[in-house]
Amino acid sequence: MNQGLKAKGAWGTYGFLLPLFLFICGFILLPVAGTFWTSLFRDVAFLPKKFLGLANYIRLLKDPNFWRSARFTLLFAFGSVALEVGLGTIFALLLNEKLPLRGWLRAAVLVPWAIPIAISARVWELVYNYNYGLANYLLIKLGVSSGPINWLGSGWGAFLSLLLADVWKTTPFVTIILLAGLQAIPEELYQQAKVDGTNFYQRFLKITLPLLKPVLLVAILFRTIDALRIFDLVYVLTHGGPGGMTTSLSLYGYKFFLSSDFGYGSAVSVACFLIAFSLSILYLRMGKFGGD
Repeated sequence: MNQGLKAKGAWGTYGFLLPLFLFICGFILLPVAGTFWTSLFRDVAFLPKKFLGLANYIRLLKDPNFWRSARFTLLFAFGSVALEVGLGTIFALLLNEKLPLRGWLRAAVLVPWAIPIAISARVWELVYNYNYGLANYLLIKLGVSSGPINWLGSGWGAFLSLLLADVWKTTPFVTIILLAGLQAIPEELYQQAKVDGTNFYQRFLKITLPLLKPVLLVAILFRTIDALRIFDLVYVLTHGGPGGMTTSLSLYGYKFFLSSDFGYGSAVSVACFLIAFSLSILYLRMGKFGGD
């Protein structure tokens, strides 16, 4: 009888998981498999479709523009995530304190995150404008620069401009996730630590950071995946320039889809997916979410 109840409970669990499984298969696994399948063909408009095997991936490995896009994407992802996690931790710690108007401050910090990326990119485009942008106006008024700076006209200038715009946009997301993790830490631990004579840094290193580690890794995982597939911000702000130096993998693949070279564009998309998947597995192993 107990075995029958256990079997019934197991089938009930599988029944509840079935919609999620179907959703994952229909909207995640099938598109990924379809993209990989397309990458095995010469799928160009107005040309006969031809099976190429791994020829598109061999072409990818020999493509200097692909490697330049991969280098930019990885540098951007690691730089933006590092800054966002650092600033997000500081803001989360501040918003976790009993400050005046704390509720309003928590709501205000979400404003950049609520603005669509295309709109925020247009705003930053005005900020960086060579002739009348706010960035040049402030630097000249403060005496930091004797003349306007072409922020988007050089490789590193465009990279740093994109980095700043992305950090402004997505740091609130990290802040809210870490704030939720901080509020789950029992206050009694801090009170006992204060009784033992510990200071703020000791409490942060011995209590906050270890207990916040799982939430911190989840925030890093989400933001890394999101940063690796950056498209909107680059497309609006720099169009991949100057000279293709800020072309992300998503934008690089999009250009081939735009020119109807679906096979090679799919190969670029699969490469981007594999990079994100590999880093996700690494983060999950670091967080020991597998239980071993």
